[in-house]
Amino acid sequence: MHSLSARVLSWSVLTLAAVQLARAEVQLPALFTDHMVLQRNEKITVWGTAADKETVKVTFQGKTVSATPKDGNWSVRLPKQKAGGPYKLVVEGRNRIEIQDVLVGDVWVCSGQSNMEWPLRAATDGDKAAKAGTNPNIRLFTVPKLKSDLRVKDVRSKWQECTPENLPAFSAVGYFFGRDLQPAVGVPIGLIHTSWGGSPAEVWLSPKYLAENPRWREEILGSYETARTNYFAALAKYERESAQIMRDGKKVEKGAPQLPSWKPAELYNGMIAPLLKYPIKGAIWYQGESNAGRAKQYRSLITDMIKNWRQDWNVGNFTFLQVQLAPFDRSKKRTLEQITATPVESDWAELREAQTLATEWIPNVGMAVITDVGEKDDIHPKQKEVVGARLALAARSIAYGQKIVASGPKFKAVTVNQGKAEISFSSTGKGLEARGGDLNGFAVAGPDGKFVWAKAEIAGDKVIVSNPQVTHPMSVRYGWADFPVVNLYNKDGLPALPFRTDDWKMVTEGKK
Repeated sequence: MHSLSARVLSWSVLTLAAVQLARAEVQLPALFTDHMVLQRNEKITVWGTAADKETVKVTFQGKTVSATPKDGNWSVRLPKQKAGGPYKLVVEGRNRIEIQDVLVGDVWVCSGQSNMEWPLRAATDGDKAAKAGTNPNIRLFTVPKLKSDLRVKDVRSKWQECTPENLPAFSAVGYFFGRDLQPAVGVPIGLIHTSWGGSPAEVWLSPKYLAENPRWREEILGSYETARTNYFAALAKYERESAQIMRDGKKVEKGAPQLPSWKPAELYNGMIAPLLKYPIKGAIWYQGESNAGRAKQYRSLITDMIKNWRQDWNVGNFTFLQVQLAPFDRSKKRTLEQITATPVESDWAELREAQTLATEWIPNVGMAVITDVGEKDDIHPKQKEVVGARLALAARSIAYGQKIVASGPKFKAVTVNQGKAEISFSSTGKGLEARGGDLNGFAVAGPDGKFVWAKAEIAGDKVIVSNPQVTHPMSVRYGWADFPVVNLYNKDGLPALPFRTDDWKMVTEGKK
């Protein structure tokens, strides 16, 4: 027995020593692995853990910097680097870590909900794209899904090379964006994919930002706490009633109440916070479906989310590119003739408007319009290649200053003359054109606010809109529907942004 106790004690001592030794070793977060991409032209932060009072040295491109850990954590800053590679990054303490095949280029975050999460293997011609996708100048990193009440410091992942083996599971929109962008800008591209299907925008803001904003403290945090309180009250009532029903020998038919699906800030904590020390060039964002019922609120919510990310990443007003919601008929039962029978109000149209306003209200925000790639009965259109291509165009224009046409026609102004509304546009490129026949998707209303479809004709860089039933046009709308059927483009091949010329009350007014 004495011998057994001695062996157990010895094993315990050895195990504790091994754990302490592991803690003493220099360790790096998951973002620092082979095949990583570091952001060019920004000071590079390298951080990790090690034993206190130990000297940690980081060497990169002939420059060595040192740090002494405090409370087990250390951090150093490397000088700005020009694009290039592959290089080697070395970190030394009690142990030595060599990170191979490091590139310096531009890092882009790819975030949002299911249409950003949608993998390449499930996209139109995704298998073909993956097989042809080898590019040593593109690297991939996927953040695992994690909801958290507290800020997470690290994730369990690693950088991957852009190969046919690694591409099928990666974000289709993210890959197509990087594939088109990389040769156009001539530097390595790192893509960090962090998204979650069904997520509303408020789960991607920080708890601090939400709490310090009086409006979000009431509308987001307050609404969640109210819903949570109501849930527990309803659950207690359900359990009491169910127990009584079962005592009476009957079957419980009513389902239990459900806790709110999403908690504000939980994806920021679990899937954005671990990335914030890692400098980036910009972000692409495909989200909004889950906020369509609160489109008026989304106007401020999305702009505040962008401000929040820029503030916390601390690399300036980096480029932020949205994907405007694709056409989708939520009823899934109507024919195209029924959908287009008469102009209607639409919360999805209001959400698209909120996305457009973000491009006007804050700097360095762009958008890819995809009114021509929706699927009537599927909220997940499979044509992701065109989405990535249009995001890349926006990036080349906004983030890289290339003089290209990167947007379709945008509403500029309206004038009314002799019962006709003249709509002028910016971003007309080589000129306006209607694809596939006469212009459609334009509606007009008079003082009564009742919209009817209008005749629309191109006149130079303007569109003339009229309907004999409306002698005094007060508003013109274009593409204002869940599933807009529209065909106005510029001759550079980019579709016009949906718009309205009025500021009449929205159907999502006051919803929170």
